[in-house]
Amino acid sequence: MKELEFFATDWPTLKNGLLVAGVALGVFLLVVFFARKSKTFLRVRLIKRMDDDLLANFLAGIFSSLVILAGLLVVFRIIGLTGVVSGLLAGAGISAFIIGFALKDIGENFLAGIILAFKRPFRVGDIVNINGMSGQVLTLNLRDTQIKTGDGKDVFIPNGVILKNPLINFTIDGFLRYDFTIGLDYGSDYQAAIDLIKKEIQIVPGVLNGNKAPEVWVVDLGESTLNIQVTFWVNTFERTISDAVVKSSAILQVLTALEKAGFNMPARIIELKNHQDKSLKTS
Repeated sequence: MKELEFFATDWPTLKNGLLVAGVALGVFLLVVFFARKSKTFLRVRLIKRMDDDLLANFLAGIFSSLVILAGLLVVFRIIGLTGVVSGLLAGAGISAFIIGFALKDIGENFLAGIILAFKRPFRVGDIVNINGMSGQVLTLNLRDTQIKTGDGKDVFIPNGVILKNPLINFTIDGFLRYDFTIGLDYGSDYQAAIDLIKKEIQIVPGVLNGNKAPEVWVVDLGESTLNIQVTFWVNTFERTISDAVVKSSAILQVLTALEKAGFNMPARIIELKNHQDKSLKTS
């Protein structure tokens, strides 16, 4: 009987508690849903206005996080933890120091992400080299930046590492230069070879002309050859032909043309001298 009386006495309290918990859970789920939808909506609008996927994704992510944080404060008030919230705010100074010391790497990466988002040393799709790691930028998150390497690996680099180390962006302005060296036999018609190389390299698909026209010049007097360097530019925004294919086609085009014109491109020559007129042993 006492148990039934206790249950009957506490049932309104229990019922009220379950109701409050259900409302709090519903509000939290609604906040999460709103945060996700607002993140998608804001990202689309920002991309249209700024034409910058990287910054748009980053700002939308920050807004979504702030919405969830505000929702958590509302949930705390609904379930009667207003005092806890006030206590947390009152002890923000000490808490900030303790949390900041314990999570200094996370805070550093977050602040670095904000700086990178607004400074924009790279965009989504750019080819970069970060601390010796090369790949294509996929996204910038609150903590790290994701790139995909040439062999298909996904690498997550902390934003603090990016900010504190040299960063090479190969495609930020849309142009990238490649080069290769050809060795001509001594005694060849060098100027004719240079003119032929210039003519052939310009007709390779993907090689730019005009202000970014190919250049050919002598760079070195080798042991067996006169070395000529060939440089050309490609448009990194034009992805119908990959850079590797353009370079391969350029080398083959030039070599084929030189061979047809009768130019000799010897390998390294080693000269053997007979010391003191002694016969050389061949076996």
